[in-house]
Amino acid sequence: MTLEEIARLAGCSRSTVSRVINNDPNVREETRKRVLRVIREQDFQPNPAARALAGRRSRVIGLVIPQPLSTIFSDPYFSTLIQGCATACDERGYYLMLSLVLRQADDTYRWLIRTRHMDGLLVAPPLMDDPFIPHLLDRCLPLVMMGRIPGRADIPTVNIDNVNGAKLATQHLLKLGYTRIATITGAMNLVGAIDRLEGFLNALREAGIDPPEEYIQEGDWSEASGKRAMENLLQVTPPPQAVFAASDNMAIGAIKAIQAAGLRVPDDIAVVGFDNMPMAAMADPPLTTINHQIERIGFLAATTLIDRLETPPACMSDGDVQHVLLQPELVVRMSCGQSLQHGVVP
Repeated sequence: MTLEEIARLAGCSRSTVSRVINNDPNVREETRKRVLRVIREQDFQPNPAARALAGRRSRVIGLVIPQPLSTIFSDPYFSTLIQGCATACDERGYYLMLSLVLRQADDTYRWLIRTRHMDGLLVAPPLMDDPFIPHLLDRCLPLVMMGRIPGRADIPTVNIDNVNGAKLATQHLLKLGYTRIATITGAMNLVGAIDRLEGFLNALREAGIDPPEEYIQEGDWSEASGKRAMENLLQVTPPPQAVFAASDNMAIGAIKAIQAAGLRVPDDIAVVGFDNMPMAAMADPPLTTINHQIERIGFLAATTLIDRLETPPACMSDGDVQHVLLQPELVVRMSCGQSLQHGVVP
């Protein structure tokens, strides 16, 4: 909501709204009451910093990660993503501000939007049914999502093809002769986790395999959750021959659980991850995984947002909403056994 919109609803000029906000005594009382009523009804909160800038842009890009603090600062995925966003902002002369939304409450979101200390927002990764997105769209704040929300083709996105990536990982295990393949999913309130489960199931169904329910264990992207999920899988009869974990963090947790049970990777159980984080190459054994291009996603998302901010509205149309979908790549290492069976150098 802008001063112009308040003025239109109140039936007066923008300058009159500005004078009311600044308590100018020369405004007629009837007009003052009408403007204040519209301001209350529209939940409009003037930003003193924005008024001081007199319409100039702040050149600040906000980055919102709707995840717990413990996840943001412990998962290397987010530091890699932030690095990509920061690099693009630095190259274009913008500042990146990390906005930590600690609770998904309407008042928190409304405050973040009302203050308008930023020109636009990057959201990563969006939660399913997150109330933040409708608030942003209602306030006409430019945004780009790193990820996607089903049914929201009107929001620019930059994403990896999670369905195809999970399918590639699972097909790789199938080609090696594994038939009892389990998965450890990410948190299922995120579209990325749902898409990776879909890709896993698509690959198995195309091979004529219907996995038992016990072969699908939910994690939360953390190493600890991967370890717990793998411990559950080891109790299933028969146990899986291979596991696709929806993140490298969880895959490493799974490897530790397998080894703690006195079994070997890949001799007894093969493991494939997703993300290609630096830890994957240093795992024991080195982890076969899907290259996620996380830093590039952050870079492209920030670039896409800045391009939109710097494009005059008259030059944009409804068809200009951009959707960038990066294609995943399989990175083969020792954890699935291919190096030993086919002589491929990791």
